[in-house]
Amino acid sequence: MENGAHPASNGDGESTPEGQIEMTAVDLSSPLPSSRPQTAESLIVQPPAIKTSGSKNRQQKRGNDEHDDDDLFERAERDTKLELFQIDALVDVRGLKSMGGQQPAMPSSPRNTEDYEIDSQIGKLGTLMGVFVPCLQNILGIIFYIRFTWIVGIAGLWHSLVLVFLCCLCTFLTGISLSAIATNGAMKGGGPYYLIGRALGPEVGVSIGLCFFLGNAVAGSLYILGAVETFLDAIPGAGIFRRTVTDLYVAPSPSGVPEVLKSPNLHDLQVYGVILTVVLCLIVFGGVKIINRVSPAFLIPAVLSVFSIFIGILAARRHNAPVGVTGLRFSTLRNNWDSAYQHTNNAGIPAPDGAIYWDFEKLLGLFFPAVTGIMAGSNRSASLKDTQRSIPKGTLWAIVTTTILYLISAVMFAAVATREELLTDRLLTATLAWPVPWVVQVGVILSTLGAALQSLTGAPRLLAAIANDDILPVLKYFKAPDNEEPHLATLFTMLICASCVILGNLDLITPVITMFFLLCYGGVNLSCLLLDLLDAPSWRPRFKFHHWSFSLVGAVLCIAIMFLISWAFTIVSLALASLLYWYVSIKGKGGDWGDGFKSAYFQLALRSLRSLGATPVHPKNWYPIPLIFCKPWGILPNDVPCHPKLADFANCMKKKGRGMSIFASIVEGDYKEKAEESRKACRLLSTYIDYKKCEGVAEVIVASNVVDGFRLIVQTMGLGNLKPNIVCMRYPEIWREERHSYIPQHFVSIINDCSIANKAVVIVKGLDEWPGEFQKQYGTIDLYWIVRDGGLMLLLSQLLRAKDTYESCKIQVFCIADEDTEAEELKTDVKKFLYDLRMQAEVIVVTMKSWEVHQENRQGSEMTGREDAMEAFSKARKRIMQHAAELVKTASSSSQTRTEQNLLDDQQVNKFLLTCLKLNSVILRYSGTAAVVLVSLPPPPPHHPSICYMEYIDLLVENIPRLLMVRGYRRDVVTIFT
Repeated sequence: MENGAHPASNGDGESTPEGQIEMTAVDLSSPLPSSRPQTAESLIVQPPAIKTSGSKNRQQKRGNDEHDDDDLFERAERDTKLELFQIDALVDVRGLKSMGGQQPAMPSSPRNTEDYEIDSQIGKLGTLMGVFVPCLQNILGIIFYIRFTWIVGIAGLWHSLVLVFLCCLCTFLTGISLSAIATNGAMKGGGPYYLIGRALGPEVGVSIGLCFFLGNAVAGSLYILGAVETFLDAIPGAGIFRRTVTDLYVAPSPSGVPEVLKSPNLHDLQVYGVILTVVLCLIVFGGVKIINRVSPAFLIPAVLSVFSIFIGILAARRHNAPVGVTGLRFSTLRNNWDSAYQHTNNAGIPAPDGAIYWDFEKLLGLFFPAVTGIMAGSNRSASLKDTQRSIPKGTLWAIVTTTILYLISAVMFAAVATREELLTDRLLTATLAWPVPWVVQVGVILSTLGAALQSLTGAPRLLAAIANDDILPVLKYFKAPDNEEPHLATLFTMLICASCVILGNLDLITPVITMFFLLCYGGVNLSCLLLDLLDAPSWRPRFKFHHWSFSLVGAVLCIAIMFLISWAFTIVSLALASLLYWYVSIKGKGGDWGDGFKSAYFQLALRSLRSLGATPVHPKNWYPIPLIFCKPWGILPNDVPCHPKLADFANCMKKKGRGMSIFASIVEGDYKEKAEESRKACRLLSTYIDYKKCEGVAEVIVASNVVDGFRLIVQTMGLGNLKPNIVCMRYPEIWREERHSYIPQHFVSIINDCSIANKAVVIVKGLDEWPGEFQKQYGTIDLYWIVRDGGLMLLLSQLLRAKDTYESCKIQVFCIADEDTEAEELKTDVKKFLYDLRMQAEVIVVTMKSWEVHQENRQGSEMTGREDAMEAFSKARKRIMQHAAELVKTASSSSQTRTEQNLLDDQQVNKFLLTCLKLNSVILRYSGTAAVVLVSLPPPPPHHPSICYMEYIDLLVENIPRLLMVRGYRRDVVTIFT
């Protein structure tokens, strides 16, 4: 056979270094001469069986004839596909889509799995227009233009910087948590609601999601009122009602500050606000495409207005500037350094007998809505091209950009105008702007309208996403498919927004918005904290710059800010969320979303069994629970409870050593006689487990034989969903020895029993060479992914890499394609699937081409590979035929044996032998130096004697030093969704 240590050969006979193999497809066997594509099922034939003594003589004669063996070898080679894996479908596009979707009820056969569309949620928006622009528009809004200068005036520069830093730190930490969760898989519509619900469960998700929806709807009214107020300040004649006059309580001075201030009438704010609400909602009715077209028209003037403000600050003081505008002076900054908390009237003008006393806590509630636009991009997750790339980049860059802008602006505002000017000029940003004030006024209006548009776009989609999950029946009227506009939800959002606009007071609205947004941010941080602490196998976010401590600080900061702003509003908002939680718990429909609480229940073992129920677990909560078969073949001494390396291997199947293992052993004999012996063996096995520091339990049972004992174990071992799901055992390399002649029958019986019991199987070959805890491995972990196994082999490779022993290894995935035309498509699909699973691996597709094509390009010692394969093929055939002859001799005394013999298909045996030879040759050629090789374990073919199956497997694993044979079960253990 070919030696895996040899370098790969290219088409010209030149060799390529081992570590630089780059293959699109590796050809192994020729296509069938038929022009019609054939499936594995269509190749199952029933040629004449071996019945007569004449046929037996012909088989023996052919076995002694070199020429006939060569001819038989080549004929079987031309007809062979992967018939040995006939029970399982090949890894194909349909299988990938099935594994990528949410797990349905357990199918009766892998072929009945529902076809899921991985790309069904993918939209057309990129990072800039899909996330960064909406976030920037929401953050850079009304507070910056018409409230920030006033905040700097009353809080002073020092407290203003602390205020900005505290609020932006809260949103930045929340942005990190949001990025981590959003990059942990594909994301459907609903934004933060989807993330919180899938992490903390439907009850928490729906309650916080509805609060966040209300916050977005009310935020739209805040932006609309700001735009109307700016418009009426810029064009006083546009007011329908008489303007409100407010005394300034400022002593006459040369500064020329007026003694009264005229502000827009409340009724004007209400009328214009309702009209604008209707207009913006009509734009939202047009869909995301129209919104994306008009968004730049709202954003570009706003950005230009910001530049005009900074140019005006640098150019101050001009000849027509107010007396209070001093230009950039250190003396002005020093005068504005300290705070000046005081009473003001409802218009924010200082008044000794004013109704409102402003302190740091109240300013925190007023300013925080200025940084609450960080979820605007994630709210549109269903319309994004790639949520895993766009949400982290767009959100964090928007936060960083606006944070720098607020910090610089605070310093400049404090240095350019006196405190009186900061407190009395309602639109100081327009006064400072260059060349004319209306540039900022237009920018304010368009910026706030753009922010309102983003809020009115995200809120209906959030409500529709909650309704689509069908948790609350009362929300069924707001359902809307992801590819359609949620018109009814938009109409409902417009009614809420218009109701808040009628209030007409920004300062009454902002605390309500702040509480709802902080509640949502706290939920995102708690979700990331829970997922980080649980660290389930499904928790593999692409965003690596996160830590559970960041999420903890972010959650505590959100709660602290809520109580700082207003303990009364905090209690009301928490009570509302609790009421919604209670309502969802009572009236809502249950759903398994693979949330973090379910994962926590698994780690709490018996306490969580009642909560988990008896239904199969979600792929995101799936933990490997290996059943370690310690002494199945009786080859260890009585005082050795388990192979020394078996516990090391069991630890490699757990992420960071977490999870439960069951070490099982069988004592053969009568229970009454062997009970005490089994208890001693159990204590010895428990001591071994503790010594190896493996999280697991020991179980020893008494049975008449190994097969009956194993059947008892797979039926009764475990509690609820903590039953073992993977059976691990050592490959019986000693099965050919005379004294172990029972092993083939036991081995096949155990594998068949695992399939009946719906248990996965992992067979370890080369256990003696398995590395210890401190033996570092290099090279590759090679997966020969032949059949659909629910993603078990992929997950095992990731768990191996999570160990320090294999962390330096790279993963290579070899897939088998039936035809050449499928190779590129399969490679693309597998790469996309691995990307969605957050798994880094090189994909290599192997197609079935004739060995003769490769032999033409081989030179020297490589030509011996075919001769070695033919020799192994011939020896295996002779052994099988010898066994068949022995069965014929005893057929007269056993009708069952005769039936088994009569159904043995000579041609099928040849195909199976050649299939294993080819796969072994591929593994040796490309994985000879791999740290560990994983290959799909073929099922025992029906009606084939156990000796035949052992011959097949022996050819498959020959000369491979360290190999895992993996067979999945009828459950998906990986999912692309977050």
